[in-house]
Amino acid sequence: MKSGTTRREFLSITLGEQHDDSKTFRRKTIWRAWRRLSRLQRSVICLVLLLLAICTFYIVPNLLPSSGSASGHSGKQPEMVADLAGKNEERTEKELTEIENKAKADIKNIMAKINRKNSDDYDAGVVPKKIEVGDSLPLPPKDYLKPESNNEDMGQIKPPLDQRAENYFDANRPVTERQRAVVEAFQYAWQFYEKYAWGHDEYHPISKTFNEWFGIGLTIVDSLDTMIIMGLEKEFKKARDWVEKEMKLDNKRDVNLFEITIRGVGGLLSAYHLTKDNIFKEKAKDLGDRLLPCFASGSKVPFSDVNLNTGVAHAPRWGPDSSTSEVTTIQLEFRDLSRVTGDPRYEEAAHAVSAHVHSLPKKDGLVPIFINAQSGMFRSSATITLGARGDSYYEYLLKQWVQTGKTIDMFKDDFIDAVEGIKKNLLSKSVPSGLVYIGELLSGRTFSPKMDHLVCYLPGTLALGHHNGLPAEHMELAEQLANTCFEMYNKMPTKLSPEIVYFNKAPGAPDDLIVKPLDAHNLLRPETVESLFYLYRFTGDKKYQDWGWSIFQAFLRYTKVEGGGFSSIHNVKNPRNPGFNDKLESFFLSETLKYLYLLFSEDKDFISLDKFIFNSEAHPLPIYSS
Repeated sequence: MKSGTTRREFLSITLGEQHDDSKTFRRKTIWRAWRRLSRLQRSVICLVLLLLAICTFYIVPNLLPSSGSASGHSGKQPEMVADLAGKNEERTEKELTEIENKAKADIKNIMAKINRKNSDDYDAGVVPKKIEVGDSLPLPPKDYLKPESNNEDMGQIKPPLDQRAENYFDANRPVTERQRAVVEAFQYAWQFYEKYAWGHDEYHPISKTFNEWFGIGLTIVDSLDTMIIMGLEKEFKKARDWVEKEMKLDNKRDVNLFEITIRGVGGLLSAYHLTKDNIFKEKAKDLGDRLLPCFASGSKVPFSDVNLNTGVAHAPRWGPDSSTSEVTTIQLEFRDLSRVTGDPRYEEAAHAVSAHVHSLPKKDGLVPIFINAQSGMFRSSATITLGARGDSYYEYLLKQWVQTGKTIDMFKDDFIDAVEGIKKNLLSKSVPSGLVYIGELLSGRTFSPKMDHLVCYLPGTLALGHHNGLPAEHMELAEQLANTCFEMYNKMPTKLSPEIVYFNKAPGAPDDLIVKPLDAHNLLRPETVESLFYLYRFTGDKKYQDWGWSIFQAFLRYTKVEGGGFSSIHNVKNPRNPGFNDKLESFFLSETLKYLYLLFSEDKDFISLDKFIFNSEAHPLPIYSS
């Protein structure tokens, strides 16, 4: 038999090697013993070895003495690296000094690439080594984080159009009845957040529990300027004291660059501008410093995530690419952070992203929704949409132009090109009512009549552009789209919009909207009332206030939790049982109620749109003259 012959040959070779080399023999013998084990036995041994390795990696370092590690909170996302302070205990002072000097040199090399203004200098300069996904990028030493320049080094930067801090807590400030109702809704939600989730990121009004996302008290930070604008002095003072005394930014937690920038950095900066309280500026700067490592990606496109404690930046867990909207919706905040601190690094890093995306080829001004942080290129096969992952790219084109005193035409030109691309590729009308809507291009080619509620920010952005001198047809499109967005509420039994709708294109169809079961939820989103606010400010047409009041009444009727606050719901098509989702998104307090409050104001100079630009989380930041 062949198998018997093979075995005799193997035994003969092994015995021969035994006399020549005992070590080789032992290796062969162990391998033979391993081969004799069953598959189950081998799997068990591998599992035990793996568990021992994990225990050695995570448990042993924690048993070592540590004196300088920052405290963190447990969360859904795993820690990316071991406690650096614990490792440093084993090193000599000389080694630590060398490590610190190397980290400082690495950071300076990386930021030199970002800060290089002259293309010839850049080509001749030192280019830092390429950072791979998951590589550790240490935070700069404390002394390096201090600005190395004063405001004179900021070139042509000029102060905002109005630097005064108004007294928003004036009890005599005129407020309408509808505004009072919105304030009561905010206070109703806030009292339960204070009672059950104070200091935590997000609140669950049904279970009366909380969860952490970034570990920075996100709901508080996101709501600061809402309380200021609404004149809620008592609530604001408590929140302000929490930010000063209890807010922690050194958590061992991965955060999303986009989300923490628009909510955290934006919320702190807005609170600073409205109050001139330096504690908000200091916290915004600390947070901005912890986000800078995202820009060391090997291209002009930042990584999507970073650990606040270690500075390790990386691509998202779900794939190699960043969302286009996320990497292009940080510029308002980073630019403003440079303006208020006198440190140009934030603005230069974020502006470099915009300049790079500007240089990339597009489809009639429209961009795919994925972009790679390593190559800096779009994923050409990705969907083109003004909904999720694409929306705020277009919003920030216009708003950066306005923020900088309409002095950087690159942004205006790209926005105008995009609007023309929308009209050419994405605009359509529904059957039977002829509602104007914006669809999507699947894989960049195939039209789909799908429209996210997120797209409903666009009417307000178009109206803002027209207010700043862009073509009249932008305003006409804004009014048509605003009507469609309101009908997404008005045509539902609950008078609340679903997250996603499909528009009917079939001749003879009885209904304009098709809502799939998994798309029927409502997250208390702000985009439609945001656009109604802009349109009312610029037209004075009270129908926009009435539409907003209808939406607000539906929120009260179907999303208010007795004894709990407000919650997102599962099904806007079922008024008898919409089903609570047990989640109060921070943007309901930061955006939805704020925009409703401003929509119902009769004072068009209150938070003037000629002095402030709202970021993507409804945080007003000043307009600069350059």
